Amino acid sequence: MARAVGVLACIAAAACGSSAGSTASDRDAGVSTTDADGGGAQDARSSDGSTGAGDAGGPSADGAVAASRFVTGIVSFTPGGCAGFGQSSAPGIVEGPPVGGGTDHGSLDVLSLGGGGTLVLTFAPNAIVDGPGPDFIVFENPFWIGGSPSDVYAEPGQVSVSDDGVTWTAFPCTPTLDPGATDGTGTAPPYGDCGGWQVVHSAPGNGISPFDPATAGGNAYDLADLNLKHVRYVKIIDQTREACPDAGPDRPNTNGFDLDAIAILNAELP
Repeated sequence: MARAVGVLACIAAAACGSSAGSTASDRDAGVSTTDADGGGAQDARSSDGSTGAGDAGGPSADGAVAASRFVTGIVSFTPGGCAGFGQSSAPGIVEGPPVGGGTDHGSLDVLSLGGGGTLVLTFAPNAIVDGPGPDFIVFENPFWIGGSPSDVYAEPGQVSVSDDGVTWTAFPCTPTLDPGATDGTGTAPPYGDCGGWQVVHSAPGNGISPFDPATAGGNAYDLADLNLKHVRYVKIIDQTREACPDAGPDRPNTNGFDLDAIAILNAELP
């Protein structure tokens, strides 16, 4: 979530989704200094991962989102450089539905992987199966810089899947390496099948279902593209090239891919 000088300027003006209390040193898509671990946004989720009756985002009759259609735990986390944001609230911060910020700002309800960081997630006792259309959606926290859909602040990550947690198959993710990228990520489009470059619209209570790939936002994936039928685990490896100083007061803890949530569209268990 680090930014270059040009993006920091719009943060200072609260134009890139940061709260009024944010500082340039946060270098986050909306990170507030009063909510540094993302916990405030996490309060939108209940302890069982539901958004509550009446929300349009769930598969059950009363509208409640089934917790098992989302991440249920972290198998392993190997933080990269300048990670740490959201870690004190893990694993809960990546469980349950997304808390999207739309086009204007990134969610605070995220876990930052850091440069080159790796995160492995489980949906136990559930699994993702190949079905009609996309099978799952990965939600990060990109946003449109200055409100422009052609200028997306994105921190791409490679998405891989596995049925046994040992053998992994990756969706193609080859972002362009661009050390001069004005957003400071060190990468540029096209991102291929990387996660983390489609803004997230679904959030608890806003009526946008996290199970509708046409409206939810995020990056949707189809197991058929990998000739797979059944997977139990998803792995994300950060692909950014953000600057990470060794030490000092300006050392960020928000670098890399920032996971908000993953929703199963075609689940083994309803």
